[in-house]
Amino acid sequence: MKTDELKEFLDHKVEKYNTLEFIDTDPIQIPHRFSLKEDIEISGFLTATIAWGNRKSILKNADRMMDLMDNSPFDFVMNHKNSDLKAFKGFVHRTFNSDDLSYFIKSLHNIYVHHNGLENVIAKNITKTSTQLAISKFKEVFFELEHQSRTTKHIGNPLRGSAAKRLNMWLRWNCRKDKTGVDFGIWNSISPSVLSCPLDVHSGNVARKLGLLLRKQNDSKALNELDISLRNLDPIDPVKYDFALFGLGVFESF
Repeated sequence: MKTDELKEFLDHKVEKYNTLEFIDTDPIQIPHRFSLKEDIEISGFLTATIAWGNRKSILKNADRMMDLMDNSPFDFVMNHKNSDLKAFKGFVHRTFNSDDLSYFIKSLHNIYVHHNGLENVIAKNITKTSTQLAISKFKEVFFELEHQSRTTKHIGNPLRGSAAKRLNMWLRWNCRKDKTGVDFGIWNSISPSVLSCPLDVHSGNVARKLGLLLRKQNDSKALNELDISLRNLDPIDPVKYDFALFGLGVFESF
């Protein structure tokens, strides 16, 4: 397809999938339970962290995490005691276990108390064209407390080759101004124009079939390539095409 034909095709798919019905089957339904900014960003961050594997399992375990925090994630993060974390024992989602979750709670507390919150940590290192440096620096801050080395694998580092799919998805939720009510747009300090599409098997395969991506690996270099292609289609809101690529791959087996 020519560029204008491709844009028309993908814009149509965005309209099809960027709807409230999308929420019913997507992990974004978890932060949609909340109205407080901090509850939305914390529940979204934890949900995105475990967003790999079977979708029913993701939703079940994300729901379990919210229950363990009394369905008040910000209050729990800010006011928990170490003894409260004992309730996490036995929690597991694939390789993310109770020790990892306990550290995540402690680190989130540290970020809100000493770094002025999640948005501030990310926003201070956003460049004019990319979130990759910001995500890498976020990982440094997130693991500045004493931690098990195994826990670090649950946050990707684009400067070391990771596509950081789950964090880019979370940033889409927080930063994208969505007229249909799917994404939240609660972070005003980061322009949607610099966001990257959450690159995974589905979106990557569809992007390659459409000629938006040539690189075979789903890594940070591929993400840079896809960024260029999607921003050529829409420089203001390129990450909206996540709905099109994901929908084509998952729901239409494109």
